[in-house]
Amino acid sequence: MIEHEVRVHRSDENLAREDQLAWRIASVAADIVRVDDDVAEMVINRIIDNAAVAAAALLRAPVASARAQARRHSMTPGSTVFGLSMDARVSPEWAAWANAVAVRELDYHDTFLAAEYSHPGDNIAPLLAVAQHVAEQRHLNGRDLIRAITTGYEIQIDLARAISLHEHRIDHVAHLGPSVAAGLGTLLGLDVETTYQAIGQALHTTTSTRQSRKGEISTWKAYAPAFAGKAAIEAVDRAMRGQTSPTPIYEGEDGVIAWLLGGPSAVYQVPLPGPGEAKRAIMESYTKEHSAEYQAQAWIDLARRLHREHPELLDGKKIKSVVIHSSFHTHHVIGSGANDPQKYDPSASRETLDHSLPYIFTVAFQDGAWDHESSYSSQRSHRSDTVALWRKVTTVEDPEWSRRYLSSDPQEKAFGGWLEVITNDATTLIDEITVPDAHPLGARPFARRDYVHKFRTLAADVVKDDEIERFLDAVQNLQSLKSSELTHLTFRARRRMLESTVEPEGLI
Repeated sequence: MIEHEVRVHRSDENLAREDQLAWRIASVAADIVRVDDDVAEMVINRIIDNAAVAAAALLRAPVASARAQARRHSMTPGSTVFGLSMDARVSPEWAAWANAVAVRELDYHDTFLAAEYSHPGDNIAPLLAVAQHVAEQRHLNGRDLIRAITTGYEIQIDLARAISLHEHRIDHVAHLGPSVAAGLGTLLGLDVETTYQAIGQALHTTTSTRQSRKGEISTWKAYAPAFAGKAAIEAVDRAMRGQTSPTPIYEGEDGVIAWLLGGPSAVYQVPLPGPGEAKRAIMESYTKEHSAEYQAQAWIDLARRLHREHPELLDGKKIKSVVIHSSFHTHHVIGSGANDPQKYDPSASRETLDHSLPYIFTVAFQDGAWDHESSYSSQRSHRSDTVALWRKVTTVEDPEWSRRYLSSDPQEKAFGGWLEVITNDATTLIDEITVPDAHPLGARPFARRDYVHKFRTLAADVVKDDEIERFLDAVQNLQSLKSSELTHLTFRARRRMLESTVEPEGLI
């Protein structure tokens, strides 16, 4: 890896394109290197993972709305949309939109956490949509798609390692627009200049405030990555037609760093693969066993363990307080340090409860389980004993766990912490957890069988058994798929299943 210094430059310094971060990202995208076998297999795992959580979300209102919008944009050859027939094709940017909303709706797919948060699996929907649309024209196959996805993961993860967005209240999808543009550059074999222009446009149009993940969290949370992917596709389309972007987009004196991030004096060290170096960042990302914000995953696992070991405390009446000691990020994003009263509101939206560690820990502890639907139901969140215990749960930052959260050493990096349960008789119970059970270093690391099980389980109610197996067969043979077979990487819902959803009226 090569670390590139990135800082603000005055206009009269005339920073050369070759020295700009967007150009260096584009150069990585244009560097066609061999994909390692374990990386290719992990790409397949993540495509399965995305499809699993999309299937579980097919009937939810935001997904139905996005799908309805996409269906207004039919195109030949076009791209497929989760839930619809393989023959129902729409324009790639709208397929990316609908599919990305389905993937993101339940907050249940992969993650990478460092200086910035990210869900690098959000790269897959737009890259797959474009691949399906142009595959036969450009003679692309499954291996080309794998290579493009490895680029998308690499760029988003490398940006997340180095550049904090949330510190400046910018939403994390500002790293996704450039990574999708870079992945498309790899997929389409674009020259560095074209990809560079697309990256600049994608970044310029996808920077937004972090209010979408603050306070009363809305349905836009699922749409934010879909918007970034759609914007990146449109940016590539414009760049291929010769249109240019604001330059330098990161380093300019009125650019992203100067006014949206660290300011004129900020300096970032961004690691990127050197020429000829394999793109392996996907191997440092991790998926979710539970439908909740990633920093809650370990706490769900610990809560389930405490449920088994301490049944006498489950009703909460004997508990005086529960204090969770974790990282700065956990405390301030999903903990009481966010100072969001909505995180303790039984009537809060699902999106808000998904970002409330006090709620998530309470329910997982009382139930000894976590479910992507019932754990968030209104009946569950209003249960009187749950509300009483929930309001006794708080979080604090522990500097050591903050340090481990930001560690660049995968063996030391941690997403857990320790807790103390204080009972009414002054007894103190202390326990800790380092990483979620499904983490590569956890008690039960996710492997192919787990991804397949996740898809079969979440798709069971909405996809027929033979269609589940057809999809799994296609994706697990991704490396040998031909151009005409990339459209097989979707699934159709059971007959009349989607008719039960209401497609809301809109403008078009």
